[in-house]
Amino acid sequence: MSPKVFPVCVIGGGSAGTMAVLRTILNNDECLFFPGSPKDKKRSRDLWVRKVENIPGHFQYKRGIQEPNLETLKWISESDFKDNLHIQKNTGVVSIKKEENLFEITDSKNQIHLAEYIILCTGVMDVQPEIKGTIETVFDYANAQTIDYCLICDGHHVLDKKVSVIGNGNGAAWTAIMLHERYHPKSFFVLTNGKKAEFSADTQKLIDLYGIQVREEAIIDVFGQKKAGVLEGFKLEDGTDIETDICFISMGMIIYNELAKQLGADLDERGFVKADEAGLTSVPGLYVAGDLKANTKKQIYTAWDNAVNSANAVNLKIRVNKRQQLLK
Repeated sequence: MSPKVFPVCVIGGGSAGTMAVLRTILNNDECLFFPGSPKDKKRSRDLWVRKVENIPGHFQYKRGIQEPNLETLKWISESDFKDNLHIQKNTGVVSIKKEENLFEITDSKNQIHLAEYIILCTGVMDVQPEIKGTIETVFDYANAQTIDYCLICDGHHVLDKKVSVIGNGNGAAWTAIMLHERYHPKSFFVLTNGKKAEFSADTQKLIDLYGIQVREEAIIDVFGQKKAGVLEGFKLEDGTDIETDICFISMGMIIYNELAKQLGADLDERGFVKADEAGLTSVPGLYVAGDLKANTKKQIYTAWDNAVNSANAVNLKIRVNKRQQLLK
């Protein structure tokens, strides 16, 4: 017996994936949904995001992405549209191939599924610094948001604080520059953690102008009140202590584009998936939304917006195809 053909498949359970599911369901289209395996979830951004302070209505959540998403899926499961949603709980996708007009999807439990359209929302993860031989050194502070990653989401934390940015590229320099220009912290360091600073000439001029100190020694320890998540600073290889209340990590992103690459979708130079305004990629029927999409802000509200665009574009194609069949 052949597998059921679903009109829409959403892969990824973060902000974009949940919104893509919600809009697909409310458009009255059946949706096969893969929120991810336990391994997928552990390496996803939404697991690590705590308080969300730059989006109205999210202030009460302890986990600013996960909790609203769970509420949304619960609402769907109790709504008049519940039969349209087919959640593959604790299941991810390991491979996709396209056969004629259908996508053949193999999940993490080695089951095969078929879909006409895919909305891919597998996202990204921030690169972590290695300190004391492990990336886990920063986690307690990151969980308490005294170590942050996104200046749009969390830049306001640095007001009247002692601040450091970890990273050696131009992105780290610009993070420092923008935070300085907006909030004028008490003190500011860029810590390259043993790597050579690679800033453009214009960026270096601003770093110098603003008195942002750059230290290229390796970071050998983090000090603070670990259990409370209160960051106090970093110890460098030469024995210097860099007092820090708030740190931003700006070392780039791991882009979860493996499934898009399997299908031959076009990527930009960084690895993000190229797509049009509706999220349609170079592969017919494959849409992309959220952080995985090229040339977008990596924000919850942006993920919602382009997920809605993709779900609506897919719905239009489904309706047009049905209409044409009726008119034959």
